[in-house]
Amino acid sequence: MSGIAGIVNFDDAPVDAALFSRMTDFLGFRGPDARGTWIDGPVALGSTLLRTTEEAHGERQPFTFDGRTWIVADARVDGRGELVAKLKAKGCEASLDRPDVELILHAYHAWGEQCVEHLLGDFAFAIWDAVRRTLFCARDHMGVKPFYYAQAGPAVVFSNTLDCMRLHPGVSGELNDLAVADFLLFGANQEKDTTVFAAIRRIEPAHAAAWSPHGMQTRRYWTMPVDEPVHYRRLDDYTDRFKELLAEAVGDRLRTPRVGVFMSGGIDSPTLAATARDLASDVCAFTWVFDGADRERHYAGLAAKHLGIAIQFRDGAAERIDPDWERTSIHTPEPPSNPMILERDLSYHQSVAARNRVALYGEGPDAALHYEWRPYLEFLKKKRRLGRLVYDVCRHAALHRRVPLLPTIPRALKERREQAAWTGGYPGWLDPDFEARLHLRARWTEKGFQPDREHPARPVGYAAMSAPQWQAMFEELDAGVTRAPLEFRHPFFDTRLLRYLLAVPALPWCRRKYLERRAMRGTLPEEVLRRPKTALYPWPFLEYARESGLQPFEPAQGLERYIDARRVPAAPFESFSTFREGIHPRCLNYWLRNIGYLGNN
Repeated sequence: MSGIAGIVNFDDAPVDAALFSRMTDFLGFRGPDARGTWIDGPVALGSTLLRTTEEAHGERQPFTFDGRTWIVADARVDGRGELVAKLKAKGCEASLDRPDVELILHAYHAWGEQCVEHLLGDFAFAIWDAVRRTLFCARDHMGVKPFYYAQAGPAVVFSNTLDCMRLHPGVSGELNDLAVADFLLFGANQEKDTTVFAAIRRIEPAHAAAWSPHGMQTRRYWTMPVDEPVHYRRLDDYTDRFKELLAEAVGDRLRTPRVGVFMSGGIDSPTLAATARDLASDVCAFTWVFDGADRERHYAGLAAKHLGIAIQFRDGAAERIDPDWERTSIHTPEPPSNPMILERDLSYHQSVAARNRVALYGEGPDAALHYEWRPYLEFLKKKRRLGRLVYDVCRHAALHRRVPLLPTIPRALKERREQAAWTGGYPGWLDPDFEARLHLRARWTEKGFQPDREHPARPVGYAAMSAPQWQAMFEELDAGVTRAPLEFRHPFFDTRLLRYLLAVPALPWCRRKYLERRAMRGTLPEEVLRRPKTALYPWPFLEYARESGLQPFEPAQGLERYIDARRVPAAPFESFSTFREGIHPRCLNYWLRNIGYLGNN
């Protein structure tokens, strides 16, 4: 993991070396192992390094082969063997023992800006090509690695850390009202290419950008393919392929003898822990439990004992929330979703980082394996594959002991009740002028989740994997927010594995994530495999907030632009939906009060 930053002055003005040194120093929390800068007149590149692989022990950034093309990267390249073979075929002297940053620069020399089409993994990188006078930057397929940029007059400023961008005096601190509105309405920005600051933007996932004296160009280099369902002859063929791809995804994300797994008592993260245990010599699980509200301690403990790995519990019930959280001074780059426990979260990430530099995170399968039996059967009917339709329905009935339609009605009613409990209504505390100026009622309606109509059999799962929520999750776990030298990796977002998960037939493989449960037979305890999907309800923080209460609402400077503070409920504790609706203005208020604080750096 690296901190990266850069400035390119396209008017040929020399970079302010003192300013750029401050920007690079600011990134020290991301990479305590090494620091490097390169400045050549109007161009400056900087990096700080956290070594997480054996190859990284010889890594130096900024890096160049020829003194004319330089790179900085926060990157992990997957499928390295295949990439090295392709590079050698192009005449590059690439090898598996070289750092990832060198393989990316080899790829640029081999294919130019089309290099991104040959890369797998999680990456954010910038390449300065002095011959072409071009700054070429790219972000990985799913957007795991952040990449921010701003155009300050003739200068392009970039970093993988939003707060680092704000150190440049040419980058305005004016807020992006639409991003603020999205946070208040949805809890996260719905636009993947913007931030809460009007001047600071993101490169979108699966996009590349190039700046030259002629301006900026962006392009999308990848879209998740729309595949028809895969059909194998044997049930074991499905699970074997799943385990093969999962091992490949986890293996590419390890390349280190020690790894942590943020493990619940469900099926997804224990599946990662089981796979990692076979590939790494030291695996430790970290589990957040709420004793009395759930049974995560029991199920996660069972899985850890069965796998023979160490486990550490974080007791959320003992921590509760800080009743004075609204008066604390903890800065986050963008408005936080849950500042009530922010101080404890940051401390916890530091404690995990003291033992591990890499942690695996198990989100993804709930969306990718969404149970969509109706679109799948309609697809087979449309294709006139009636034999396959009858076969899959009968096999589903035999394996699950029920016909698809029969359990769906009560389940749909239950899901509707749960959705109503978790989804808030349109808020009544928005400032009327702000609401009207941005047409927020229309946005509330149009930004509701819509299945992907182009996917023939898995429209909900396919659309869900490109939802804005994932970018928010990745960035909440990124060191730019946690301030800990800890890199979270997400195997279920490996594009090779994800493509397969979206192609397995809904019947019988997606009901209760049967693909995972069958694949893990004999590897995880039967009690864990049989455990139904369980929502953490009632939400513990709602209960804790009821106990501690909320402080009197004291609007920060600037809040009146967005919110009518007189309408913010004093105690929105009736349900999670009312709590969610009432807590968002307090989260924004908290952030505005601490917006100028950039930490000790």
